[in-house]
Amino acid sequence: MADPKLTHIDSSGAAHMVDVSDKAVTARIAIAEGTVTMRPETLDLIVSGNAKKGDVIATARIAGIMAAKKTHELIPLCHPLALSKVTIDIDVDKNLPGLRVTATTKVSGQTGVEMEALTACSVACLTVYDMAKAVDRGMVIGAIRLLEKAGGKSGHWTIAEGTQGGT
Repeated sequence: MADPKLTHIDSSGAAHMVDVSDKAVTARIAIAEGTVTMRPETLDLIVSGNAKKGDVIATARIAGIMAAKKTHELIPLCHPLALSKVTIDIDVDKNLPGLRVTATTKVSGQTGVEMEALTACSVACLTVYDMAKAVDRGMVIGAIRLLEKAGGKSGHWTIAEGTQGGT
């Protein structure tokens, strides 16, 4: 980017919602990831399904999906989107120890779904914390980041490649 600019700031420095009306409708996807690190005993309790509040993983999955759909209500300058798909994958990672949360969002539209994926991932992680905090207040939510986005004028980007190119 030769002359990077913040898209949500107008020429006078005021925040504004970006006008996407002239953008082409394209298939767009975003994938975000985050982790919840915890004591091994807490992870065992979650995996066994014996947490006091219920099924932690299923509840976090639903919370993440709901959050993606409400992103525009949480992030002031986001456009409301008719998401076509939201998936939340929650995998046990004994090396953390903890859970690795991956959110994938899809839409056919005029703007990207990165914020929806990041919001879904964040809320799923927060839900894990909420449901297990009675046994482990020292859990750490971290490494929330965009892994990949595709579609639109800026094309395809992945964190692994750190590159952009048309798709």
